[in-house]
Amino acid sequence: MRPGSDGRWRCPWPYSGGADYLDYHDAEWGEPVRTESGLFERLSLEAFQSGLSWLTILRKRPGFRAAFAGFDPDQVAVFGDEDVQRLLGETSIVRNRRKILATVTNARATVALRQGGGLVSLFWSVVPEDRPRPRTMAQVPAHTSQSAELAAALKRAGFAHVGPTTIYAAMQACGVVDDHLQGCFRAERSRVP
Repeated sequence: MRPGSDGRWRCPWPYSGGADYLDYHDAEWGEPVRTESGLFERLSLEAFQSGLSWLTILRKRPGFRAAFAGFDPDQVAVFGDEDVQRLLGETSIVRNRRKILATVTNARATVALRQGGGLVSLFWSVVPEDRPRPRTMAQVPAHTSQSAELAAALKRAGFAHVGPTTIYAAMQACGVVDDHLQGCFRAERSRVP
């Protein structure tokens, strides 16, 4: 832990990516997301991040939003072969066929899941019990029993590219778990509802 130039103490990871990372940490990471499109976006971006730097995805997020219709599941669910080909040529996103197809598959699964309670209900069904706030990054897990449970439930619902590690990262990003380190200024104001 160390203070930034503004005097605020933060988790160590946002210092490696400049203002983009600091802004993401300070304003977004760990904030509860309770909308279908918001969760669909985070799941999609976490899947695209697999094997890459999160900073790469964060900087390409405007391109992803434009390419995937603002992550509106209804619009992405009707993407066909022509859309996939278009996306494979889109330089503003990560052009990976498997991840593009997974995003379309997940949009369709999101729409279908509405009949069973919806993505928001499923995602927030795995909030872990209170646990001690981590003091170091070494104490932050890569995955948990809850992320494995949610990954399995998503796979049963037809989602793709949703392993326990990817899902845990999404749970962190969406505020289902709060992994701001003890002493981080965000830990003082972030609480899982």
